[in-house]
Amino acid sequence: MMNRRQLLSLPLIAAPLLGKSRVDKSRIGIITDECAKSPAEAIAFAKKFGLRWFELRNVPGARKEYYTIPEEELRAAAKEFSANGVKVSFLNTGMLKFGLYDTEPARKRQETAEQRAKRLAGEKQRFDRRMEDLQKAIRAAHILGTDKVRIFTFTRVAEPAKLMPRLAEILGPMALAAEKEKVKLLIENEGSCNVGTCAELAAIMKLVPSKGLGINWDAMNGMAFKETPFPDGYRLLPNKRIHNVQIKGRSLLPGPQLLDWAAIFKTMIQDGYKGQFGLETHIFDDRAIEHSHECMAEIMRIVEKV
Repeated sequence: MMNRRQLLSLPLIAAPLLGKSRVDKSRIGIITDECAKSPAEAIAFAKKFGLRWFELRNVPGARKEYYTIPEEELRAAAKEFSANGVKVSFLNTGMLKFGLYDTEPARKRQETAEQRAKRLAGEKQRFDRRMEDLQKAIRAAHILGTDKVRIFTFTRVAEPAKLMPRLAEILGPMALAAEKEKVKLLIENEGSCNVGTCAELAAIMKLVPSKGLGINWDAMNGMAFKETPFPDGYRLLPNKRIHNVQIKGRSLLPGPQLLDWAAIFKTMIQDGYKGQFGLETHIFDDRAIEHSHECMAEIMRIVEKV
């Protein structure tokens, strides 16, 4: 039987767990370069909606990825975010989002022999420096205070399933290097790459069991392959290896790509998901930033309802 002191201690023990048992605004973030034209505007966006998390990709208003900028700029950015009460949940990089140098893309483009030779040479150079780029990303993650980094799986070929063993050979050492640095590499299911569906995510996870490799689940992306993202696609995933979730703007709005995010939130929490959900608005027109505000307002409506 518990004594009085033990009973009084129970709320203190339980309190930190409560935030993980539901989805509220403390679990929501946004990719900054789609909601703002400058880091300052992104911070203002976070304050408007009470957000605690940023996902970083490109510096807002600049055509450069955060993981590639000089260390002093990274440290200044991290300091600015911290001073404004925002942490970095996920570092989106474009690593391995290019053709694997000796494969042919499924969607071939018209190019001259000279253009093709130049493209292949560039792909080979990017492939050869993949471990160098990985170290840059790990350094950036450490400075920014996150342990999760996005990667891809090369430009999609006609039969991705046949390429999976080779992808595993490439990803395995990268995942091991990241794991040693206490960083997880999260593969995003991206339609233009060899892992585009939940089934393909599940397949590559089986081939690379390293704790250094996990999943960034973008539910809407699988629709390009006629996949039903939820519940069918989701149920194929090893849920303990999902460490970040991205929400496309169109999956929040009435239309053919609308998803039941209330049900997704509830199911993932029941399954033990403890990570964040980040808005990737991805509606490109003359109201792009306005769409980010509309979509975030909808997310807040859903989490209040849930």
